[in-house]
Amino acid sequence: MTQEQGRSTPSEQTTLQERAALEERVARILEIARTRGADSAEVAVSRSEGLAVSVRHGEVETVEQTRDQGFGITVYLGRRKGSASTSDSSENAIAATVEKALSIARYTAEDPAAGLADAELMPGGPLPDLDLCHAWDIDVGEATELARICEAAALGFDERITNSDGANVNSGRSCRAYGNSHGFIGSELATRHGLSVAVIAGREGGMQRDYAFTMDRSPAALEAAEEIGRRAGERTVARLGARPVPTARVPVLFSHDVAAGLLGHLVSAISGGNLYRRSSFLLDALGQQIFPQRVQIEERPHLPRALGSASFDGDGVATRPKHLVADGKLTSYVLSAYSARRLGLVTTGNAGGVHNLRISDDGLDLPALLARLGRGLLVTELMGQGVNGVTGDYSRGAAGFWVENGEISHPVQEVTVAGNLREMFLNLDAIGNDTLRPGNIVCGSLLIDGMTLSGS
Repeated sequence: MTQEQGRSTPSEQTTLQERAALEERVARILEIARTRGADSAEVAVSRSEGLAVSVRHGEVETVEQTRDQGFGITVYLGRRKGSASTSDSSENAIAATVEKALSIARYTAEDPAAGLADAELMPGGPLPDLDLCHAWDIDVGEATELARICEAAALGFDERITNSDGANVNSGRSCRAYGNSHGFIGSELATRHGLSVAVIAGREGGMQRDYAFTMDRSPAALEAAEEIGRRAGERTVARLGARPVPTARVPVLFSHDVAAGLLGHLVSAISGGNLYRRSSFLLDALGQQIFPQRVQIEERPHLPRALGSASFDGDGVATRPKHLVADGKLTSYVLSAYSARRLGLVTTGNAGGVHNLRISDDGLDLPALLARLGRGLLVTELMGQGVNGVTGDYSRGAAGFWVENGEISHPVQEVTVAGNLREMFLNLDAIGNDTLRPGNIVCGSLLIDGMTLSGS
């Protein structure tokens, strides 16, 4: 990014004032709930603003400038729970929303698992500085020009690129504050910026589409617009001439673009809601070997500037680093206060999900992974929703590249890759070091030995 494209940020004094204002609102809403009869309550207040500009064939298609705010409150009358929310921050609206939540709680059946997380699990002392806020002082004209540069680089990469799905620039800034009747009130200010482009190559009967993007908390860390456009063009042209391949049982290499989805299925399977509903293929798997012994999967919620970082979860519980998988064994579930009580366990600080999941790697780059693959499929795109969370059965439409003798042979489309997630995890043959930084779940390419490929 240029210095102009990466300029930032609001003054520290402004940031402190914004957070203080939201925390004061949380305290006021909690006090209203207390005076109106709530035994306990928790409140989440948010404010966000953003800019999004899309360009297609050099012309502006959309400009969106957003500014949103609102709050949600959950009150408890014993073990009865009521929740309500509004985008209106006026005093009358706040009072009405609190009363609505109380009214719901009065008519709700008691739930033994309902209630605030235990007070001792709240953060103690000042929250860590996670360096999440890097505002981007960019206007509509500058964003439009940046999108045009990106799209032009993609369209100009190769004469076979004949059309554009557009380039997009977006910038967002948000502040969230949470508090509960234990006396904990905390807030975090964060930004997220991105640039993307998608183009189409070929003509009727042989058209292919692909894209590229960059995303970061800081605008200064975004990749150059020209590089994003060049990469989108390169990826699109590489897919020309794609065709099915014969049905076979082969090793499959999931590229880093799609590999994080496999870890997403793991997270879903060990999440409290699916566990207490007994709708997971990893029921009662704690302590069991679910990956090869060399595999470590760690949650690191306090990484500076990372997209998944947070000092507390949706229950106000302090987040902490931990292993979900150590030496291939499942060592932790992903639990909120409620799901933990349903299971007779203790919350893991994951109300709202995981925070910066990382998997260990085997020190192999993509060429080394292809050499290890030998003959099989490199998957770069997945389609459909063919994943059964109860049984672990996995079947997805796929596109990518056929590999022979460790080298890419030709592009592939209209095939299906199938297996069972529990077996796929145990058959994880290699993990690449070709990670992409953006995202809450980050991993390199994953090589799975022995999957069923259904094609022509």
